[in-house]
Amino acid sequence: MAVRTPAREPSGPTIYSVAEAAGVSIATVSRVVQGTGAVSAATRGKVLEAIDRLDYMPLAAARSLAVRHHEALGLVLPELAGPYFSELLMGFEEAAAELDLSVVLTLVERDRPLDAARFTRLVAGVDGVAVLGGLLPDDVLRRATRQRPLLVVAGGDTVGFEHLAAENTTSAAALTTHLLDVHGRTRPVFVGDPDVAPDVRQRLEGFTHALRERGLEVPAPMGGGLREADGTAAAERLLADGLPADAVVCANDEVALALVERLVTAGVRVPDDLAVTGWDDVMAARYLRPGLTTVRQPVRDLGALAAHRLHERVTGADPVDHGVLATRVVLRGSCGCPEPARSAPTA
Repeated sequence: MAVRTPAREPSGPTIYSVAEAAGVSIATVSRVVQGTGAVSAATRGKVLEAIDRLDYMPLAAARSLAVRHHEALGLVLPELAGPYFSELLMGFEEAAAELDLSVVLTLVERDRPLDAARFTRLVAGVDGVAVLGGLLPDDVLRRATRQRPLLVVAGGDTVGFEHLAAENTTSAAALTTHLLDVHGRTRPVFVGDPDVAPDVRQRLEGFTHALRERGLEVPAPMGGGLREADGTAAAERLLADGLPADAVVCANDEVALALVERLVTAGVRVPDDLAVTGWDDVMAARYLRPGLTTVRQPVRDLGALAAHRLHERVTGADPVDHGVLATRVVLRGSCGCPEPARSAPTA
């Protein structure tokens, strides 16, 4: 007589337990997980809360996670506008191509945040994933680390996750010290919002440290994002207030370039009336007149390093301590330094 082996019970939460916890049908859970069909915001919220609380992984994703055959790396960014993110992506893609790997790019849109269910599907389809620092909550990242190798790129140290970044605080302090000690500026202001990104917060910390070391008052940061429009808005505020500062330390070059353009149009002399600095050293910084004093960071190298480090972890290679990538202050005319000689273009 044949002996029938009892069906094996699932070892973890199932779609049925999620449906029961959320008080909905399994069809509704499936629609939320797959991102298909119409589901109300309230119902979707209940399902996602149950998924997070039960730590449920869709069956298809679980099967995919059991093997590593995707030959693809994931990268999660907030956008591709501006030079920083495009440089980071190019470095990541170039390194992945050298490793014969493809790249799955996911953008976290402001009106459509990347929830746990979408992130689980992304992680299930790649061999490892790199996420820009400060973009996703720690609990969402922590869940992913149980499934695939994960790196946090840029931003501040994130406890419990491997982190790759370029240096911010020391260079920001050196840049601010240069304005104070070499050019005699006494009323600098920081243009940027520390809540926008961990990198910006670290740059503000360096700015603050330099002022406090010299017993100077630290003004509140002017705030704003990292876009061209934010630089223009900051310039308008400075003009409306009668130029209360004598130096402006901008969170990035895009903001600084737009700010300089608006101020010069209004008749402000840079650097005579107001010194201006940026961060990143984008190509336009060296062609602006006066050239933009800034901090050069190896953004493309950071992207490439992230891809190589993920590949090391996927393949089980011995880990290498890459440390923090060095940045460097680049002095040009916008702070009051002499313009460096420009080399003639090669034929």
